[in-house]
Order: sequence, then C-alpha cells, then structure tokens
Amino acid sequence: MKKSLALLGSTGSVGSSTLKAIENQNFKIMLLTTKKNLKKCLQQAIMHNVRDVIVEDKNQFDKYQNLFNAKKIRLHLGLKNIKKIFKKKINYCINSISGIEGLEPTLNIIPYTEKILIANKESIICGWHLIQKKLKINKTKFIPIDSEHFSIWKLIHNDNYSNINKIILTASGGPFLYKLKKKIINVEPEIALKHPNWKMGKKISIDSSNMMNKIFEYIEAIKIFNLKKKKISILIHPSSFVHAIIFYNGGLIKFLAHETNMKIPILNALDVLNLKEKNIISKNLTNLNNLKFIAPNKKKFPLLEILSFIPNKVSYFETILITLNDILVKKYLNKQINYISIQKNLLGLIKSPYFNKFYKLKPKNIYDIKKMINKTEIYLEKKIKLYDN
Repeated sequence: MKKSLALLGSTGSVGSSTLKAIENQNFKIMLLTTKKNLKKCLQQAIMHNVRDVIVEDKNQFDKYQNLFNAKKIRLHLGLKNIKKIFKKKINYCINSISGIEGLEPTLNIIPYTEKILIANKESIICGWHLIQKKLKINKTKFIPIDSEHFSIWKLIHNDNYSNINKIILTASGGPFLYKLKKKIINVEPEIALKHPNWKMGKKISIDSSNMMNKIFEYIEAIKIFNLKKKKISILIHPSSFVHAIIFYNGGLIKFLAHETNMKIPILNALDVLNLKEKNIISKNLTNLNNLKFIAPNKKKFPLLEILSFIPNKVSYFETILITLNDILVKKYLNKQINYISIQKNLLGLIKSPYFNKFYKLKPKNIYDIKKMINKTEIYLEKKIKLYDN
C-alpha cells in the first residue's frame, strides 16, 4: 500500500528535489502547494497524478482555475483550505516553503499528518515553541531534513544527551572562502550565487556565502535538540561531505557523511532505504581521503559575531534577525545595496537599543510574530545605510 504525502512548496529547489527523489517510490502525493508558480505546479500535478493543489496568489488562482478544472485537478486558494482537503491523517508532510511564510502552513498541517519533515529553517527558528506545542497535542512526529540537522538527528536520537561533549555543524565556506575580504565588498550577486557544492535557491545561496545560513542552522540546532550554546560549534569543511560531527565524553567521535544531494536526507527521512549504488566505496574514496576542516575566521565572516549574543530563552530576537536578513538579501539581489551592506546593516541593527528591548519578550502566537515582522520592516527602511567599505 502506498504511503500518503503532502508537499508544501513543491516548486522550490527542495520541493523539486523531493519530487525527483520519490519518483518510482511507494508514495501517493495528496497535495502540492505553491506561492504563485502555478505553471510549474500544474506540470508537477499532472506528472505525479495529484488531485489537490493550493496556491497563495489570487491572480494566479483566477488565471489558472479553468485550466486546472479541465485537468480534473482541484485548485484551492490559500493554505486555510488544508482542513477541507484532509479528512484523516496522512503519513507524511514535507514543508519546503522558504522563508518565514512557512510557519503558518506548518502549524496548519500538523494536525493532519503522522510525521512532518521540515526543511524550512525560518519556521523552526521563529516558531519552534509553537510547533512543539502543536506536535505534542496532535501526536505528530517531527524529522528535520536540512542535511546538517538530519545528520545530527540520525546520529543522536537514541543517545543520552548528557554524554555528548560537543556537536559540530559543518559549513562549506561558500564561494568566498579563499577570497580576500577587500575583493568581495562590491561583488555582484551573480558571483555570490555560485555556491561551490550545492544547487540551491538564491536567498539561501547568499546566506551561505557570508555564513548567515550557518548562524540560522546553529539556532535551529539549539531549538530542535534542546542544547546549550556551549555544546555547539561550527567548522568549515570545504567539500561539504561530512554534515555533522558528535564528540562524546568517553572519547568517541561520530560523524555522518553523504554526497551533496538533498535526495539523500529526504529519502532517509521517508524511510526509503532501497538505493543501491555500484562501486560505492571507490566512488567516495576521494572525499574520504580529503576530510579537511578549518576553524572559521571571524574577520572574513563577521556575521559570526551574532552567535555570541543569541539569547538563552525564546524571544523576538530570532524573528527580528530573520526579517532583517530577508530584506537585506532581497535588496542585494535587486542591486539596491552592495554585498558589504548586508553584513554591516545586520550587525548594526541587531544590536540597536530599539530592538534590544524585545529580546526579553516572548511571542505568544503567530500573530505576535507577524506584528514583529512588520515593526522590523518599518524600522529597517528608516535606518538602512549604504556602505562603501
């Protein structure tokens, strides 16, 4: 019997990778969602025989509704329709929606799935306390599918946490690892987007280039695994072959490695373990023989300073951090600011007295988070600066 699956954010890079990964596997896709890329979503629905699709954009809904009807595919406007689609729990839901917009769909879908697999780091960073509560109430299991967090989960989920000395998140160092800082002040987006190892979306590629993505993953790890900051460190690993390292008090070291292909954590999280490759040892010998690790240089990656003042308790800090970064990266991709302005604005604003007063306050619900996003957007527009060096 086929396992039922819903895929939120099917037209993005992780969503597309998921659909490719589960081809010819034992799954029935019950739902696809997209923000506005209905043309691609329609192709996906036809190819995978999906009967329900949700779109967030009303203009796209109006434009494509008749075409979907002709294909006998039910098109719904807005993720609020999830409860109309599912009458009982499905086996899996994968949330690959990018950005903070993924939080509300996460909370909406949890009651309707036995397991939720989340690649949306913003949801976890800003709303993990809300997600945890929903998971517990609905007895829904959670599995992270970011390669780093899936690797940590796989390595330690049966371990006694008190025996763990240190957890290492690995970072590739991005396209500028070996570039002088003065050479990248005004680097064009087209260059910053060229990640050496992964094929990713634009936003996450820029975050990877300046280590912001690793800062987000650090916060994620604290929340998902309920860890103290002193238990987590970051090492640069240029080949991106090893995704997590665990040091134990008894002197043992575990690490989990795999190729830079998102289908591996996705399929393992879905319990699809029938991937058989020939010559698997010889194929990976080069990677195994070149396990290079480097301590990150804070002068080269100044955003790592943020790690030192992450609050120990749930607060608005995470929402403010993500919102500031989202807007600054968008402005950079639109060539409204230069590369160095992302880092300098972010470091300056996150430490500002205006935001500091919110770091002792906790959002009680998703509406509190939305209000803070709005406040942050308004303040950034007033205070943003353009830097030359």
